Formats: sequence, C-alpha cells, structure tokens
Amino acid sequence: QVHLMESGGGMVQPGGSLRLSCVASGIVFKITEMGWYRQAPGNQRELVVRSSDGSGSGTVYSDSVRGRFAVSGDSADMTWYLQMNSLRPDDTAVYYCHIKTLRGAWWGQGTEVTVSS
Repeated sequence: QVHLMESGGGMVQPGGSLRLSCVASGIVFKITEMGWYRQAPGNQRELVVRSSDGSGSGTVYSDSVRGRFAVSGDSADMTWYLQMNSLRPDDTAVYYCHIKTLRGAWWGQGTEVTVSS
C-alpha cells in the first residue's frame, strides 16, 4: 500500500522559513508527477509546485511562490522537500504532498503552516 507522509509544518513569523518533507513508501511504478499543493482556510486547494518526479527538472511554480520556494529530493530516495523562504501571512495553509504514477495518484495527510506575527 502506498503511503505519503508530510512533516515540517508549524508557526512562523512573516519573513521566516520552513522546510517541509514528504516521504513515500510502497511505490513500485514509475512516478510521472510529484507536486506540492496547499489549501488555505475557506479556500480551494491550489498548486504550489509540481515536477516530473520532484528532482527539480521540468519544475513549474505558482506565481505566488516563485522565487521564494524551492523543491528538492528525488524518486530514488522517495523523499522530497519544499524549502519555503520569505514566508508571508497569505502562505498560511495546509500543505499536501501529491504523487502520480502509472497506476494511480496519492495524497499525504497534510501539514499545517501558519505565518503570523
């Protein structure tokens, strides 16, 4: 069974940084997409960044985070990171790891990020 587990969320002041992690297990088919999404209170879930497998190649960032966030990691280790810098109050959301393979797609449980003074 495939499992995704995010961690690293918490409360931080504006301008601060956090690094989120996503660790996967049980994946035996080729990863076709790895991404991070977020859902702010009362809002729809939105894309933060996605790539072919989370290695950084073919990476697409949302306009709101480009230049502040960066993804790293690789499918060989099945571990990915989202480095978040210069955090702003509108970054407050639950952040989710998402992976697609040739056989299916899975979400992590989410990790909450709160940016507030």
